[in-house]
Amino acid sequence: MTIYRLIPSAPPEDAGWQLALNHGEVVVRAHSTGEARAVAALEEASIRAHGVPPTTTQVVASAFRNEKLYTVKQDDSGAFDDAGPVRVLRGEFLFPVGYEGLKID
Repeated sequence: MTIYRLIPSAPPEDAGWQLALNHGEVVVRAHSTGEARAVAALEEASIRAHGVPPTTTQVVASAFRNEKLYTVKQDDSGAFDDAGPVRVLRGEFLFPVGYEGLKID
Protein backbone atom coordinates (compact mmCIF):
# COMPACT_ATOMS: atom_id res chain seq x y z
CA MET A 1 0.00 0.00 0.00
CA THR A 2 1.07 3.61 -0.34
CA ILE A 3 1.88 6.12 2.38
CA TYR A 4 0.48 9.61 1.85
CA ARG A 5 1.16 12.90 3.58
CA LEU A 6 -1.77 15.32 3.77
CA ILE A 7 -0.26 18.78 4.02
CA PRO A 8 -2.03 22.11 4.55
CA SER A 9 -1.53 24.10 1.35
CA ALA A 10 -3.67 27.20 1.86
CA PRO A 11 -2.25 30.17 3.77
CA PRO A 12 -3.56 30.71 7.33
CA GLU A 13 -5.61 33.72 6.21
CA ASP A 14 -7.47 31.72 3.54
CA ALA A 15 -11.24 31.99 4.07
CA GLY A 16 -11.53 28.20 3.81
CA TRP A 17 -9.99 27.82 7.26
CA GLN A 18 -13.02 29.63 8.72
CA LEU A 19 -15.14 26.67 7.64
CA ALA A 20 -12.78 23.81 8.53
CA LEU A 21 -9.98 23.18 11.02
CA ASN A 22 -6.30 22.98 10.11
CA HIS A 23 -4.82 19.93 11.85
CA GLY A 24 -1.37 20.25 10.33
CA GLU A 25 0.27 17.37 8.51
CA VAL A 26 -1.33 13.93 8.71
CA VAL A 27 0.17 10.67 7.42
CA VAL A 28 -2.13 7.94 6.09
CA ARG A 29 -1.66 4.44 4.66
CA ALA A 30 -4.15 4.05 1.79
CA HIS A 31 -4.74 2.71 -1.71
CA SER A 32 -5.18 6.15 -3.30
CA THR A 33 -5.03 9.88 -2.58
CA GLY A 34 -8.82 9.96 -2.43
CA GLU A 35 -8.92 7.17 0.11
CA ALA A 36 -6.22 8.95 2.15
CA ARG A 37 -8.38 12.09 2.26
CA ALA A 38 -11.46 10.09 3.26
CA VAL A 39 -9.62 8.16 6.00
CA ALA A 40 -8.21 11.37 7.51
CA ALA A 41 -11.65 13.01 7.39
CA LEU A 42 -13.28 10.00 9.05
CA GLU A 43 -10.64 9.92 11.80
CA GLU A 44 -11.14 13.65 12.42
CA ALA A 45 -14.92 13.22 12.62
CA SER A 46 -14.62 10.20 14.95
CA ILE A 47 -12.39 12.09 17.37
CA ARG A 48 -14.58 15.19 17.17
CA ALA A 49 -17.67 13.12 17.97
CA HIS A 50 -16.03 11.55 21.06
CA GLY A 51 -16.75 8.00 19.96
CA VAL A 52 -20.22 8.65 18.56
CA PRO A 53 -20.38 7.43 14.95
CA PRO A 54 -19.66 10.45 12.72
CA THR A 55 -22.27 11.75 10.32
CA THR A 56 -21.75 12.11 6.58
CA THR A 57 -21.87 15.90 6.93
CA GLN A 58 -18.96 15.87 9.39
CA VAL A 59 -16.80 13.84 7.03
CA VAL A 60 -17.65 15.84 3.89
CA ALA A 61 -17.05 19.17 5.67
CA SER A 62 -13.50 18.20 6.65
CA ALA A 63 -10.60 20.28 5.35
CA PHE A 64 -8.90 17.02 4.34
CA ARG A 65 -11.49 16.65 1.55
CA ASN A 66 -10.82 20.16 0.21
CA GLU A 67 -8.07 20.23 -2.44
CA LYS A 68 -7.65 23.98 -1.94
CA LEU A 69 -6.84 23.55 1.76
CA TYR A 70 -4.86 20.29 1.77
CA THR A 71 -2.57 18.74 -0.79
CA VAL A 72 -1.71 15.04 -0.80
CA LYS A 73 1.81 13.81 -1.55
CA GLN A 74 3.23 10.33 -1.63
CA ASP A 75 5.70 9.71 1.21
CA ASP A 76 8.81 7.87 0.04
CA SER A 77 10.83 8.47 3.22
CA GLY A 78 10.59 4.86 4.39
CA ALA A 79 9.68 6.10 7.87
CA PHE A 80 6.35 4.25 7.79
CA ASP A 81 5.55 0.61 7.05
CA ASP A 82 3.54 0.33 3.83
CA ALA A 83 2.14 -3.06 4.91
CA GLY A 84 -0.96 -3.15 7.05
CA PRO A 85 -4.49 -1.83 7.14
CA VAL A 86 -5.71 1.46 5.74
CA ARG A 87 -5.45 3.99 8.59
CA VAL A 88 -4.01 7.24 9.91
CA LEU A 89 -0.40 6.58 10.92
CA ARG A 90 0.46 9.98 12.36
CA GLY A 91 -1.56 13.08 13.05
CA GLU A 92 -2.73 15.40 15.76
CA PHE A 93 -6.38 16.35 15.68
CA LEU A 94 -6.77 19.43 17.85
CA PHE A 95 -10.03 21.23 18.52
CA PRO A 96 -10.64 24.69 20.03
CA VAL A 97 -10.61 25.02 23.82
CA GLY A 98 -14.08 24.37 25.19
CA TYR A 99 -15.15 22.33 22.19
CA GLU A 100 -17.62 19.74 23.45
CA GLY A 101 -18.13 17.66 20.35
CA LEU A 102 -21.40 16.27 19.15
CA LYS A 103 -24.22 16.42 21.70
CA ILE A 104 -27.00 13.88 21.54
CA ASP A 105 -30.01 14.38 23.79
